[in-house]
Amino acid sequence: MPLCTELRARVTGRVETPAAAELSGLVASRTRRGLLWTHNDSGDSARLLAVGVDGRPRGEIQVPGAESVDWEDIAARRDTLFVGDIGDNDSVRDRITVYRVRESGAAAGRLDLRYADGAHDAETLLVDPFDGSLAVVTKSFGGENRLYVARGSTLRRGPLVPVIPGEAVTGGDVSADGRTIVVRTYDRALVWTRRRGESLARALARKPCAPVADLAAEGQGEALAVAADGRSFLTVAEGERPPLRRYAP
Repeated sequence: MPLCTELRARVTGRVETPAAAELSGLVASRTRRGLLWTHNDSGDSARLLAVGVDGRPRGEIQVPGAESVDWEDIAARRDTLFVGDIGDNDSVRDRITVYRVRESGAAAGRLDLRYADGAHDAETLLVDPFDGSLAVVTKSFGGENRLYVARGSTLRRGPLVPVIPGEAVTGGDVSADGRTIVVRTYDRALVWTRRRGESLARALARKPCAPVADLAAEGQGEALAVAADGRSFLTVAEGERPPLRRYAP
């Protein structure tokens, strides 16, 4: 478990795109090495920003047919990006939406979802690279950070993510090889290594490791992207010209 140790943070660059002011999601491209996709929180248009690991802009795409209510996270599987319009600070939305778009910019559909037990706020979207199943981790400072797995258009309760009261899950990702799952809070990261044939829910039901990494030093950090091989992850915080940081042993 290469991430279950003390991790060193290295700044790989700063996001120089002027539009990047309140980044809340980050994922590594599955088709182009060294490319990252990111997006702003609420208040921006329905677009994705492409940047290199050095932070330099690589373009942007508008997500066809989408609206930006409260975009909070992004995931990837093969050539498809999944954009989670899942934020709900007051827990009042009757549905949330995950938009799908090809990295080429072509629309790939949308999925409208409802929680089986009522509305929740969430900032973390996970996609299983093996079977394409979707999961959301809810956000709560009271300790009720829970995995919900999509079954059709319904999000059904899964295990609690073990964070202490006062922490809240703000982002996460699954490595392209499917073996490593990482979720983050404002302060730290939690890591699971999946066993062969294990679902996301079964994996997250087990106790994670908590690598030594001070994510609080970033400031208001919500976004995290796991490297394809699961041996490092990148983060970016909110604010103008935010630094990209790579955490690795």
